[in-house]
Amino acid sequence: MDLEVKGIGTASRNVKRQKSAQGWRICSSDAYGPRPDDVPALDLRRLGDSDGEPCLVEELTIPETLPAPSERYKLKYQQYEEEMKMSYKQHSQRITQKSKANSLHQQPPPANLQMQESPVDEVSPEGLTSLDEKAIQQQCYTSKPYTAEQSRKRSEAEDLAAQKKKQAVVEQVLVDQLSRAVISDPGQDASTTDLSQQQTSLPGLGSAPLRFRNRKLHQTKVKTSSTLTENLLSNKLRFDARIISRNGRDACRELIGFFFAFDKSLTVYEYRQFGKNRTKALPFIQRGIYCHQYGRRKRRQYDVGDFHVGANLTFLTAQHVGLPTSVQEKPLLTLRIIGIDEMAKHSLLTSSNPALSKQEIDDRNIVMSVQGLLKEKLKKRGVLTMTGLVRFFHQRDQCGGGVLQKMELRQGLKEFHLELSNKDFESIWLVLDQDGDGEADYYQFIRVVIGEMNEFRKAFVRKAYMKLDPNKTGSSSVNDISKFYSGRKHPKVLSGECSEQQVRAAFMDTLKESCVSSDEVTYCEFETYYEGLSLGIANDEDFANVIRNCWAV
Repeated sequence: MDLEVKGIGTASRNVKRQKSAQGWRICSSDAYGPRPDDVPALDLRRLGDSDGEPCLVEELTIPETLPAPSERYKLKYQQYEEEMKMSYKQHSQRITQKSKANSLHQQPPPANLQMQESPVDEVSPEGLTSLDEKAIQQQCYTSKPYTAEQSRKRSEAEDLAAQKKKQAVVEQVLVDQLSRAVISDPGQDASTTDLSQQQTSLPGLGSAPLRFRNRKLHQTKVKTSSTLTENLLSNKLRFDARIISRNGRDACRELIGFFFAFDKSLTVYEYRQFGKNRTKALPFIQRGIYCHQYGRRKRRQYDVGDFHVGANLTFLTAQHVGLPTSVQEKPLLTLRIIGIDEMAKHSLLTSSNPALSKQEIDDRNIVMSVQGLLKEKLKKRGVLTMTGLVRFFHQRDQCGGGVLQKMELRQGLKEFHLELSNKDFESIWLVLDQDGDGEADYYQFIRVVIGEMNEFRKAFVRKAYMKLDPNKTGSSSVNDISKFYSGRKHPKVLSGECSEQQVRAAFMDTLKESCVSSDEVTYCEFETYYEGLSLGIANDEDFANVIRNCWAV
């Protein structure tokens, strides 16, 4: 049968023989015959999807009558159309701004203009800029993201996980302190000396090497005068701590410490997780008796009264060879206490515990008065001021050590319209420069002058960043942050005033202002952003809801 196909040439008999030889199945000759009249001719050219004429098959599959769309789908389509138009408009504006910026950047600067970047070109003491308004927009997440039942379940799960973690660390501390080899106890020296005297009294053994002497395990004393017992170690104070550092990997370390009341010694352990199910508590600060290394209490031994939420513990890194390399780069290690066992502390407190001296009380009053003066100015422009100050100081830190001179720090305050009187600035400088070397850490300077978040708020910021950086590398890419950020529960998104993409874009614009690199965000930059945002939020629970709604922690 010859099938009539318009526009398609028929194959020759030689091709059919070749296909048959290759294994093709050829129908018998009985199947060939003329095309019946009731079978239409196959025109493959009409099946092509061209611009001029529509496809015949598609026309036949489309029903003639369709039901009218409902009001719900009409509303969704209108919202989608508006979002697309708005995104296209914003994209066009960004391209235009970039082209203008590039053209301005390529033009040579005037001769009378200094080649110095001013971080406060967009900030004025009178009005708010567009970035200020975008930052204020992030303070609107005050509604609770979960129901009461969901919050209760989450709280119970977090408490259970924290309890298991603390129990694992306590057990490891007891194992390390009680199960050490008895031969390493200093009290074994006496028994070893007696044994050597007995052996040297025998002829020929005085000059024998130690490996040839008769040493038996049963001759080692099991208990010495300095042997610890579980009863002595149970009289302890447990506290949680973190490292004050610009290194994100170190700042996110989970530390748990213990202060033993019977000899006023302390130790700190790091809780680490390897993979999904394997955890380990490793010694971070070996057990010993330590003193303050900074502040008004320098060279004074630690006591129970020194342990409270917000207190700093300082150690010399040269005395601890097992610390990470990034921590040993600085001579001083500072730990901030973020949680404490209040019941244990109350049982250990006595009337002999030292109270604050008059000088320490005066320093605290000076710091609080200066912070009160500046907080009113920073309520609505805290984000840009905090991030701008850090960027300003970072540009002037040529050696990268994190310290600046007195005049450079004062110049930074002046650039951002945070002027202080000579008396107040000199009082603050006496608090900071207790060594008298004329330099101060500019991060510590910002914390003293402007203030910092309490540990309740910082715990939520760390949770959010650890979600972005699960491997604890200290930095997270901008793309990952944009993917994790959620603006669905923003009040303006719920009311339909703006889209979720617009809220995300506003957040990313303000966050990038605090970043040195355009591709990644470090933990220090992330925390600085929320330090500025925290200045405009009075209630701790409102700030927690901001983090919960944005990052689902």
